[in-house]
Amino acid sequence: MSVDERFERARLLYERSVFGADAAALPAADRELNAVEADLALSRGRVLHARFLERRSDGEDPRESALFERAAELYRNLGDERGEGEALFWIGVLHQVIRDDDAAAVPALERSLELATGADDRRTMSYALRHLGIAEHRAGRLDQARERLEWSTRLRRELDFPAGVAANLVGLAYIAAGQDRRDDALALIEEASALAEAADAKGVTASIEEARTALTEAVPPA
Repeated sequence: MSVDERFERARLLYERSVFGADAAALPAADRELNAVEADLALSRGRVLHARFLERRSDGEDPRESALFERAAELYRNLGDERGEGEALFWIGVLHQVIRDDDAAAVPALERSLELATGADDRRTMSYALRHLGIAEHRAGRLDQARERLEWSTRLRRELDFPAGVAANLVGLAYIAAGQDRRDDALALIEEASALAEAADAKGVTASIEEARTALTEAVPPA
């Protein structure tokens, strides 16, 4: 349902309460407006996260955490598992990316994956799996990291999300290098480069070139 439709329903429910003495109308209006608030909080939080990625030196904006927590609370109270799963994903990312705290991130990401799976929200599943894979990689558990990232990549291929596939392939290339699979690592980088170029994903391209340089220097030709 669109935002405009929810506002219109809230208006009609207000009229039912005032003019029709309908006692159930106001709680129903609250639910419509809470759904709008949850969507807005999630969207504002995402924008703040993008701003952090653009200007990391500015540090964390405390509003980001508050927005994601509020969105998760509202979705939970509404019984919207899909929305709650997405909000929890962003809470996990905030802990992992901004605060460098995988211990706090992983429970939120695991719950996000559980809720997204139940709601068949494959896009959020792919994101949660990606960041769970990053946590496994950081912990040195390369087999588990590879499993998570490969699952995320399969979902992203099914969703026709080439920029997301390219980003995952960079991570898989680093994992391959860590497992002494040099040829696999280089092949993954080449595929990632082609996908990112076709998708005009310049942000991913920068990560690919950084990875290409790091892998070439770390793993010289045989």
